[in-house]
Amino acid sequence: MSTAIIRAMIGGALLVMSAFVPASAAPSPSIPSEHQNPQRISVQTQGSGTDVILIAGLASSRDVWADLASGLRSSHRIHLVELAGFASTPAISNPEGKVLAPAVDAIAEYIRTQHINAPAIVGHSLGGEIALMLGARHPELVGRLMIVDALPFYTLMIDPAATSETAARHATATRDWLLAQSPEQIVAFQNSSIARLAKTEAVRPALVAAGINSDRKTVADAVYELMITDLRPELGRIKAPIEILYAYDALFGIPAASVDAMYRQAYASAPNIHFTRIDDSFHFIMLDQPERFSRAVESFLNE
Repeated sequence: MSTAIIRAMIGGALLVMSAFVPASAAPSPSIPSEHQNPQRISVQTQGSGTDVILIAGLASSRDVWADLASGLRSSHRIHLVELAGFASTPAISNPEGKVLAPAVDAIAEYIRTQHINAPAIVGHSLGGEIALMLGARHPELVGRLMIVDALPFYTLMIDPAATSETAARHATATRDWLLAQSPEQIVAFQNSSIARLAKTEAVRPALVAAGINSDRKTVADAVYELMITDLRPELGRIKAPIEILYAYDALFGIPAASVDAMYRQAYASAPNIHFTRIDDSFHFIMLDQPERFSRAVESFLNE
């Protein structure tokens, strides 16, 4: 996993998970309700039926799920989570610097207070890490989990021998570098990273803009937490079935079998797990391969 292409793609994934609203999409339908948690999250709901909670990645808007939600809301109640400081949700004062773990607790509280019974959780990238935390730390609240292009410990993609302790130095340097960037450096980095995260060229400008518009401290804190958090020891606590959906493209420069092996090794301690690879896609599978992605999610929900 040390080729230049994979490193660049993963480096971008760690730093700039951005939002996308497809240019061809119709305006969003009226939202029946919105739940505000001023401390950590906001949630919008669409549709009716069995419950599905969608959690996007770093600096992402809930609208990244627009295509998927449009196909699901006729038979499911969709809960679109957006973290404070990402996209349109205002940042909050966060001196302790924690983003992921408090968001997990906020989502758990939302499930309890809204009396949602065993929802399916779909999380992309950083949202996948949040979904894993939710399943491990609140196993009684989760019906099933889909983790989209995410590992239980992101730093494995940079250093397969990494631990939380060895990752801390690099995570600190990355956080400090993000906070010190000039506006021009941010734009340049976003453009170069998104080129490796989304294969579909038409979606890239919106992804770049969304990353730039997210709160910089929130993003930097989330990157640090993501890079030092190793959930592998917690996977055995998850009771819900897990679907791992991940991308592969020949442009990665390594055999598909190597990517397959990386995911299976990282999740070796997880019970009741299934893996699905979607080819000809970069990190934003829902944008690069929307039809195949939607079919995979629908299959997951109907199992």
